[in-house]
Amino acid sequence: MDIIKYDVYRGPNIGVYTKVNDSVILLPMGYAQSKAEKLAKYLGVEYRFMSIANTRLIGALCVMNNKGILIPKTAYQDEFDFLKNETDLEVGVLDSKLSALGNVICTNDKGAVVSPWLSPQDCKNISDVLGVEVIQKKIAGFNQTGAVMVANNSGAAIHPEADEEDMKTFSNLLGVKIEQCSINNGIPYVASGILVNNHSLVVGSLTTGPEIMMLTRAFLN
Repeated sequence: MDIIKYDVYRGPNIGVYTKVNDSVILLPMGYAQSKAEKLAKYLGVEYRFMSIANTRLIGALCVMNNKGILIPKTAYQDEFDFLKNETDLEVGVLDSKLSALGNVICTNDKGAVVSPWLSPQDCKNISDVLGVEVIQKKIAGFNQTGAVMVANNSGAAIHPEADEEDMKTFSNLLGVKIEQCSINNGIPYVASGILVNNHSLVVGSLTTGPEIMMLTRAFLN
């Protein structure tokens, strides 16, 4: 697995606009095809252009692993149908008042750490669609668990101020090692600047050498 620096829309917040698993990367409508092809090649996946809730904020609004994808109730029917037709994933709609699902759910193929803001029914739906065990817990005092932790099936990066005992709990749930890390020169919201699957890791262009070292410890060792 390599670590590659990349920008989306001339900015380093690649995790806000895109979402990836081991087979597909979802990219905003209008994104340059040449860049889409390059990014998909880096990650070893196919690419699909789409919107969620008629916006470009795909990474912030949905959550995906290799079994399923959850989109918010603000998404349109044609977006749901597109995912059904263009992926082999279980597609679910989370009937929650929260729409930025990517910011409140961190998942891999084994487990999900989700925000205390979500209801018991939300948690059941997350478990059913993604096929994972779910726990609810704040991370470093934040309810936005999906914004401050990102994981694949071998590692995870978490907010630099995450509690050690919480990290042990998350490590057992996800079945991975976890490293405290920032992204893009000190940003603690690691999911905003990381795209990772089980093939490769792409980070925002402002990510520093020490941050790449921490990510290497998290995902590559």
